[in-house]
Amino acid sequence: MTKSYLMNNLIEKMQSPDQDFRFMSLNDLMTEIKMDPTSFLGEEAIENKVLKQVLQLVEDKISEVKNQAVKCLGQLIKIIREVQMDFVVDKLIDFSASKDDELRDISGLALKTITSELPPDGKIAEKACAKLAPKLLAQIANSDTPPETLIETLSILSILISRFPTHVSSPPLPVEPLPLLTPLLSHPRPAVRKRAILTLSQFVPVSSPELFTGLLNSDVLPCLTTAASIEKQRTTVQLVAAVVRQSAGQVASVLGDIVPGILKAVQRDDDELREGCLQALEALLLRCPAEITPFLGSIVQTGNQYIKYDPNYAGDDGDEDEEMADAEDEDEDDAELDEYSDDEDTSYKIRRSATKLLAAIVGTRPELLTTLYKEVSPVLISRFGDREETVRLEVWATYVVLLNQTGVYGGLPHQTKDVSSSTNVGSGKRKRGSEEGMESDIVEMEDKGPIGLLRAQVPALAKALLNQLKSTKTAPATLQAGFGLLHSLLVVLPGSLSGQVTPIVSTSKSILSQAPTTSTSTLHLTCLSFLALFFSTHPPPAFSGALPTLTPVLLKTLGERHPRVASESFRVFSALLNAMKPVKNNDWADRVYDEAASRLSKNDTDAEVRGCAEDTIADLWICATEVAKSKNRKEWESICRTAGNTEGAVKVVTKVAKEVDIGDQWVNGCVEWLMVLMRKSGRSGKTDVFNALETLLRRYQSGIPKDLPPALVPQIKNYISTSDISLLSHSLIILASLLELSPVGTFPEVERDVLPDVYNIAHSPLVSGIALDAILVFFAALVQADGQIATHVVPNLVATAEKAPKTESSPGNVAKCVGQVVKTQYSIAAGTIAEFSKHIKSTSKSKPSYVVLSLFILGELGRFIDMSPQSEVFTNAIEHFAAEQEEIRTAAAFAAGNIAIGNLNQFLPAILKLVQSDAKKRLLSLHALKEVVTNCSQGQLEGVADLLWVPLFENSDNSEETTRNVAAACLGKLTTTHPSRYLPQLHARIRDENAATRATVVSAIRYTFADTAQSYDELLAPLLMDFLSLMEDEDLTVRRLALSALNSAARTKPHLIREHLSSLLPNLYTETVINPDLIRTVQMGPWTHKVDDGLEARKTAYETMYTLLDTCLTKIDLPAFLGRVLPGLSDDSDEIKVICHMMLFRLSQVAPAAVSLRLDEATPQLEKTMKGATVTKDTVKQDLERAAELQRSALRAVAALSKINTPGVSPKFDAFVEELKKSPTHGAEFKDLTGA
Repeated sequence: MTKSYLMNNLIEKMQSPDQDFRFMSLNDLMTEIKMDPTSFLGEEAIENKVLKQVLQLVEDKISEVKNQAVKCLGQLIKIIREVQMDFVVDKLIDFSASKDDELRDISGLALKTITSELPPDGKIAEKACAKLAPKLLAQIANSDTPPETLIETLSILSILISRFPTHVSSPPLPVEPLPLLTPLLSHPRPAVRKRAILTLSQFVPVSSPELFTGLLNSDVLPCLTTAASIEKQRTTVQLVAAVVRQSAGQVASVLGDIVPGILKAVQRDDDELREGCLQALEALLLRCPAEITPFLGSIVQTGNQYIKYDPNYAGDDGDEDEEMADAEDEDEDDAELDEYSDDEDTSYKIRRSATKLLAAIVGTRPELLTTLYKEVSPVLISRFGDREETVRLEVWATYVVLLNQTGVYGGLPHQTKDVSSSTNVGSGKRKRGSEEGMESDIVEMEDKGPIGLLRAQVPALAKALLNQLKSTKTAPATLQAGFGLLHSLLVVLPGSLSGQVTPIVSTSKSILSQAPTTSTSTLHLTCLSFLALFFSTHPPPAFSGALPTLTPVLLKTLGERHPRVASESFRVFSALLNAMKPVKNNDWADRVYDEAASRLSKNDTDAEVRGCAEDTIADLWICATEVAKSKNRKEWESICRTAGNTEGAVKVVTKVAKEVDIGDQWVNGCVEWLMVLMRKSGRSGKTDVFNALETLLRRYQSGIPKDLPPALVPQIKNYISTSDISLLSHSLIILASLLELSPVGTFPEVERDVLPDVYNIAHSPLVSGIALDAILVFFAALVQADGQIATHVVPNLVATAEKAPKTESSPGNVAKCVGQVVKTQYSIAAGTIAEFSKHIKSTSKSKPSYVVLSLFILGELGRFIDMSPQSEVFTNAIEHFAAEQEEIRTAAAFAAGNIAIGNLNQFLPAILKLVQSDAKKRLLSLHALKEVVTNCSQGQLEGVADLLWVPLFENSDNSEETTRNVAAACLGKLTTTHPSRYLPQLHARIRDENAATRATVVSAIRYTFADTAQSYDELLAPLLMDFLSLMEDEDLTVRRLALSALNSAARTKPHLIREHLSSLLPNLYTETVINPDLIRTVQMGPWTHKVDDGLEARKTAYETMYTLLDTCLTKIDLPAFLGRVLPGLSDDSDEIKVICHMMLFRLSQVAPAAVSLRLDEATPQLEKTMKGATVTKDTVKQDLERAAELQRSALRAVAALSKINTPGVSPKFDAFVEELKKSPTHGAEFKDLTGA
């Protein structure tokens, strides 16, 4: 079928008198365009006919046909020619000016559809904006345009400017929108004014500053004076709120003129104006956090004033809510409230807006927590009983925000900030220095801080809240919000509700007595979750008297069919058992046991319920052992099953085995079950199985059964490989336990089946850390089980290592294993030393790899054996400093340093002499000294510290970074041996003329942070800021090392830097800025390559910011912090981008209010990252892999941010998220990350 024939056929149907034909012809046209956009394109004349016919159907009398025509235009606008676009736009605008209401409405809908459907990319949108925007503005300028058309036109302009701000503003429109829209602020129709405010605010970011200034001077500031009419002021405050949401930066500079006017306007006697003022203040607080600070005191007072605004309640004297809450007769209360209820009463809107205003302060001003607890918290508590439910819930939600902020920021004592002279809260300030470490001082300051103030207010809070929950008429949503608040309180202040047990139990019983329904199941879950937390955070005497009342309903909920309710009920009893441990002869414990065992015995039990029942059985065995032992233990048959998910069951067995002696029969049964699980394919849960085995093997009371090692060792053998290092570690530990507990039965099995495999993995470089420690434990246990094996182990270890390819052999690992064998069986020490010392003699013909291995082994042995009788070993090691191969030189330095530890008096002077006199061997000698300093005992090191200090510092002048780093590591370690002596010496050199010396000093101080002693912190505290002042050093290397030192301090000693962050952070932020002077161009053959010498320092600065986010959040100015995170998203370095993604992820958890306001700023760079790498002819596979990893990092950040985003607040981010959800590449992963 040709295009012409198809289109003519559709035109014929569109002209049919049958409405169904007309509708279906439009539907068919849309379907064809979606399947093949080119199906419409062909002869221009036919295209025009189709378009005219579709536009005629916009005027159709049948609404379904009209709506379908509008949808059709939305698809056509993407593909039609420019001339045709002009025709469509002109026609629709003519329709919109019609006096026919229906035609005007449908044309407005059509224009909205067109603007909404325009594709964001390509030239179509640009052309459409160029055609549509001037005509829309002309329609607004026309004084004859009816109000309904104005509203629709403004709506369309809003869509255009929000979707295509660049196209609408560039090239410049023939008429500036701002002056054209401003007169509509005085339009007599409120709906027009409201729409004009939104549209005007959207044009502010793309308008010139001069036009905005003119708007301020003509229509904003004059209308905020007391002389302005109330109607004008309503419009003005709404405009301020709208503009600050769209372009906070332009408003911020004139905040000093705007806020005082709003604060005066809010006092005028007009409810709508008051509500608008409060909303405007909230927007200003959120969008201009720095500039609004001087007005915080007045804003807090305003919020406190209007949260109590209730003119229709006669008893409004400040304490009315407490009186209402304390009223005993519920019916009287209801009657009293009914007396004052009024359908036209809008005062609740003002109270709700005031509450949101206070919530904005609470959520974004953590530094004011102490002030907020003094001034705002009591007011919020007094409003817990507000007569309007929506306001009441908003007050509770605000208090939850306050509690959450306290949980994040209130753990440490805070200084009170004076927010304004009128608030008079500055008198609470006190200075803190080194006395911060004093426990009594901390307690005293905590009592004056947020936690102490909250603790004092808990009785009033709990009383006011629980009075609102006790009524049987209280709605489920209200009860849920109340228990949610109580839960938040216990998270921040555990054990704080001991005095409120009776009302808590009464309300909980009332809720749980009713069977959960679809609408109340969430309430049941919230109540049960709170009770679990309540029991786990309060001492048993506080609630034991109420248990007879509560346990019957809790036992009833255990049997509920709703799986989540049953699961949460088991968790409540687990918490109760742990709180009351040990539990004896309690009826409820018996019934819990029976219900748990019953649930476990049924095959159709929900997986979550089964897991919770298993955990409860474990808690019963641990906390109510007598009850559990009196039963028949049938529950273990259900727990120890091999089908289905067994991970939870394995953890339960481990938990019980650690705490309770049940008996060898039970242990044996569990071990046999675990052996069956070990044979199952796959890695899932294997780590837990091994952990359980390790625990169970040590619970045999009469020794390990003789038949166990022969059965277990062959199964363990399967995991003696480097394919899974974690399971290898567990396997070796189990073998070591068997050798220790049952040497006679285990040793033959291990020697025959396992030992050859251990030899093969002992030399692997993949074996390190925990796995290497495990292999050393294994060899110690093996040799202890049979001492004679030692003489065979050493040569076998060496022989296997020598046979392995060089890249797959680590001589250091082999040496550690040999050292462990010799340490365990000391009698072979002399022979081992003699054997390997002959390979390092100058006359030896041994191959280099054997020499390297011999040096490592002698070093390991020298650490615990005095080799002064064989002093030639040390001498030969030193001679290898001159070897040609680097591996031998490195091994020689290792050997010399460790041999010296065995006899410092004899060997250390020789190494020091080389450091001072032989420049060629200096670096190796320093490495040998590093071995001495690192591996010596504290006592040994104190004796030689003075001997080492000067030579090490003399060599710090070396400009070679490697040498300097080794010296710095040694100096740092030495400093911790006698800090009162050496810290001042380091401090004296921070202003040394030589940059290399300064670099050594700041590196050395970083190594000292590993010392956790309080006495060291007291010595370091007064000097630390001087060391960190090197962040301002003129030398780039010194600055980078100082940043690294700050990073280490933030991680290990945050308490020493928190109070100094105000002076440290500006320098840190400076280092995150790209410095063009440090970027140089390097010629590489025919190509040029840019090298950024400041990249490493910048990367270190961002890493430090990430660390500070975890350890010093309470002292960070979040707006300034975010001001450096967001530029990092566009840094040239992918590593810095990843760090910034991680910071955004973390900020979404700890500071959602602050980061949610900057989402639109972050969106462009996140969008750019998600587009991926631009593929060119020079693109290689690694570039694509790096870009994909960067996209995954960005996606995790966006997913986290989307969870805290309030729809409508950040339109650019909203659109970006929607685009990601629809993306074929990232959509599925994004939904997984968000849990959608």
